[in-house]
Amino acid sequence: MFSLIGNTPMVPLHFRREGVTVHAKCEFLNPTGSIKDRFASSVVLDAERRGRLQPESILLECTSGNTGIALATVGAVMGYRVTILMSSSASPERRRLIQHLGAELILFESEGRYQTGIDMSRSMAAADARYFLPRQFENPLNVEDHERHTGQEILRQAPGPVDVFVTGFGTGGTLAGCGQAIKARYPQARILAMEPAEAAMLAGECPCCHYIEGVADGFLPPLLKAAPLDGEIKVTSTDALAMTLRLHREFGLLVGTSSGANVAAAVRAAQDAGPKAVVVTLLCDRADRYFSTRLFEESKPSLA
Repeated sequence: MFSLIGNTPMVPLHFRREGVTVHAKCEFLNPTGSIKDRFASSVVLDAERRGRLQPESILLECTSGNTGIALATVGAVMGYRVTILMSSSASPERRRLIQHLGAELILFESEGRYQTGIDMSRSMAAADARYFLPRQFENPLNVEDHERHTGQEILRQAPGPVDVFVTGFGTGGTLAGCGQAIKARYPQARILAMEPAEAAMLAGECPCCHYIEGVADGFLPPLLKAAPLDGEIKVTSTDALAMTLRLHREFGLLVGTSSGANVAAAVRAAQDAGPKAVVVTLLCDRADRYFSTRLFEESKPSLA
């Protein structure tokens, strides 16, 4: 299973209407369908090498869903119990996948505060030594793994020097790690954060409701401080949903809403950078965990 993680392809997306090309790395092709396979495998393998896991250890993490699915899979493969804390607002598909993989799922009411689940995980770990916390929001391994792997793959696969890299952030690890790798090779490259317009915290605005699952979880994660950011691009939920539908129907890429948001931001960045610019973004996860959301309403989703 571990050999299937990473080395995902990069595909050029030609937007004739906008007159630009965006290069999208297909992270939804990882085994469990998301980029989070990378961190889940690296943190558990690293913990084993360091002797931090015992046969009775339980992997415990707070997650919006994809990391939980990935950790549940790694736990199943390596023989560890897994407990996942997740907001009750997360899509039912994510919950079912986690439970189907044999993990225990505990839902919490967050009221827009993701810190609630993080605090719960710390309290549980303090009370029971069997729990191992991957700490995806603060573990530097999250950044290091993306710098050493995802970022290097981007540099190998891009059709030329990278001019712009843009993606959203949940933990901040992908944005920081890939950003560092790209800046080290191409110092003039622009590293941009995609933010939901309704919760543009980097722009100094307060968190609010949006429909882009897995990003902007109501706080600025510590790992984001390591990202060499040059700016941010706000994307509305409406635009994210519309672009996700275009990816489905114009490109045949069945990805989730965060991928649509990333591509919407990348298209705008490409328009600003010029027709010859190499603009790279990420397709983070598959659409199969969004069936119950606005993206898959029975009729064509209302984007108003």
